[in-house]
Amino acid sequence: MTTEELQEQISQSSGWIRAVREEMGRVLVGQTELVDRLLVGLLCNGHILLEGVPGLAKTLAVKALSGTIDTSFSRVQFTPDLLPADLLGTMVYHPQDAKFEPKLGPIFSNLILADEINRAPAKVQSALLESMQERQVTLGDKSYPLPDPFLVLATQNPIDQEGTYQLPEAQLDRFLLKVTVNYPQPEEELVILDRMATSTPPYQTQTVASPDQVAASRSLVNQIYIDPAVRQYIVDLVHATRFPEKIEPGLRNLIRAGASPRGTINLALTARAHAFMAGRAFVTPQDIKDMSHDVLRHRILLTYEAEAEEVTTDQVIERIMSKLPVP
Repeated sequence: MTTEELQEQISQSSGWIRAVREEMGRVLVGQTELVDRLLVGLLCNGHILLEGVPGLAKTLAVKALSGTIDTSFSRVQFTPDLLPADLLGTMVYHPQDAKFEPKLGPIFSNLILADEINRAPAKVQSALLESMQERQVTLGDKSYPLPDPFLVLATQNPIDQEGTYQLPEAQLDRFLLKVTVNYPQPEEELVILDRMATSTPPYQTQTVASPDQVAASRSLVNQIYIDPAVRQYIVDLVHATRFPEKIEPGLRNLIRAGASPRGTINLALTARAHAFMAGRAFVTPQDIKDMSHDVLRHRILLTYEAEAEEVTTDQVIERIMSKLPVP
């Protein structure tokens, strides 16, 4: 397929992106970056970790997304006493037939909201992350495939550490993106006040897209062109997180471990999705810059010295990008 033909197909197939944005805008005020990152997760068939203080519409955003696409939705509130069977399902014995039959859990849905994932014990977190990776669940001696699309959106509260189980860094790496959700602007909060300060339920989103449209768009995303110079830029950026002293000696004592090769792969994939959402058949360096923070912020481990100086991973990523030559 030529670039012109791909560009034409992208223009024809990306209409549902605008429709979903507009429909979610009827429920969400602001949070445009959050909406775009949820769409990137859909296009890349990857999972997303949302981090932010309570009340910033993280749950509302996921429910709104499920309403705009003709998919099933499950919400699981993670608690310290949750068991893997509560999430995955279990085998139930029927005495009348003397047989065990599977009772599938809430994870068998297209969109899963894992609310406050850091409140569940390690065994439940492990069961969820295994399902995310393998896209199947084994009950008894049989494996059951999860539906397609299958997207896990996990939330965690960064300020409350009592009764929580922090996700290990190796498990964090399995999330495509880690998105930080910030407070709204004053003018946006005024709109939120006018819209939500009522005892009646808020507006429910209408279905404007189908899983078939998402699948067709994924196929086009995989064909979007990345120039060799841009591919080298991605590799150089990830490599710089592992050996930061090569571009700035002052970063040597701030980074304990850099991003894995999964970061390289996901940065290229999300850049393609970002280009698709912009209606382009090719990736630009700006696509890489726009997605770098969300792809890399949970893949870079900082030293104790960095934490003592209150240096964040976002600041480290920004310093690295400022030193790298842009193609």
